[in-house]
Amino acid sequence: MSHLAKTILIGAGIFLAVCICVALVLGFLLIPVVQAPTEATVFPQAPAVQTVAWYDLHFTTPKYPDKEADHRGGIDEDLTALINTARTSVDMAIYQLDLPNVTQALVAASKRGVSVRVATDIDILNDPKENPSFRQLQQAGIPVVGGNPNAIMHDKFVVVDRAAVWTGSWNFTVNDTFRYNNNAILIRSPELAQNYTATFQKMFGDKAFGRSRKPGGTTPRLTIGGASVENYFAPEDGVTDRIVARIKAATATIDFLSYSFTDDAIGHAVLDRAQAGIKVRGVFENTGSETRFSEFGKMKQAGLDVWQDGNPYLMHHKVFVLDGKTVIFGSFNFSENAQQENDENLLIVDDPTLAQAFTTEFGRVYEQAKNPPKK
Repeated sequence: MSHLAKTILIGAGIFLAVCICVALVLGFLLIPVVQAPTEATVFPQAPAVQTVAWYDLHFTTPKYPDKEADHRGGIDEDLTALINTARTSVDMAIYQLDLPNVTQALVAASKRGVSVRVATDIDILNDPKENPSFRQLQQAGIPVVGGNPNAIMHDKFVVVDRAAVWTGSWNFTVNDTFRYNNNAILIRSPELAQNYTATFQKMFGDKAFGRSRKPGGTTPRLTIGGASVENYFAPEDGVTDRIVARIKAATATIDFLSYSFTDDAIGHAVLDRAQAGIKVRGVFENTGSETRFSEFGKMKQAGLDVWQDGNPYLMHHKVFVLDGKTVIFGSFNFSENAQQENDENLLIVDDPTLAQAFTTEFGRVYEQAKNPPKK
């Protein structure tokens, strides 16, 4: 081989090597960068408030770790604003109350001539650790009645001017507002308000709590804002049967969030629909979910897409979303006590817009259950 040929061959080799190096560098630069997961996981948030013509829907947005500096802008401010609009009456049935702004709003309403009445659980009322806000109301001249010594007065509702109802899973406490997953809804409907007023009067006026309360005086099926609304109270209205009937009618999807899910009838209804091909997803509050009473183990064993929640505090929802159009929610845990002993209330609303909002909240809690924050 001549000297010239060798020179050309060496030059070609060098050129080829340079091209390969350049290609490798460009290829590396063009590869998408994958971020390593950070320690603090950010989860998608449902809207804090969804407002339509006939309701305002609220969700708490707990953070971990909880910091007192973040205790602002909660749904307690919305309830306080509602109470501040009262002109004639505020009837409140609440299991727990320790929020200063809500307490002060009730006192202020009473001072401006509004009739304020409160019903709560007798054990809470008599507990020095739980009752300071209730005692403050009493000292301001607001009557507070306690009841249901054999179980719990577990309602969380407010009726304002007999025209609007606030209800949901949310107790009026700091923990429920800033640490726990909860929902609350304000529904503007005199007809629905009449149902809650009638039930409140039985507790406050007749001292009829739990099993001693008789059905009647309410209209279980209403139309509000064009939506079908069912409204039931426990234990008098056989609430579990109403829930089971709706679950059995599901044709496509069942999503649920449950603080306490121990009722076999509801559990069996969910399992039956899953076996029929309905897509089921659920999140259980971690506390108590591994006991023999919980439906979690049965559903997990059956292969359902169910999880223990990822909130290091509490996941306090009691919600079913069916077929993306029906929402079952309220104070009613899916338990035998809720069905037979406690004072509870429940709404079943057929409204796709409301269902979509709850589905968004479900998705947030569901994702956090699969990817819980580091403690």
